[in-house]
Amino acid sequence: MCEQGDSGREFYFVVKGSATVKRNNRKVDTLGPGDYFGELALLDRHPRSATVRSDTEMELLILGQRHFESLLDAVPALSRKLLAAMAGRLREANAKAYN
Repeated sequence: MCEQGDSGREFYFVVKGSATVKRNNRKVDTLGPGDYFGELALLDRHPRSATVRSDTEMELLILGQRHFESLLDAVPALSRKLLAAMAGRLREANAKAYN
């Protein structure tokens, strides 16, 4: 669905199914219903930080850059939830790096 290093133009919300997230060919997470990915590349306009491959048939809600930004403007609470989730991911990555 997305490849590490590619430019990001979409945000994905998992409605149904599961996917594996890999960074540098190492599995770092499994995604399922209610999870999402692709936001980092849309927020900072840098290349994708991970590869995401479906494990099962999936149903996704996909938003392009413009719709994603409009949604964040219209729903400030969503911006706060994304920031909190990113902070959590950063803390987890730091804990793994220093342990």
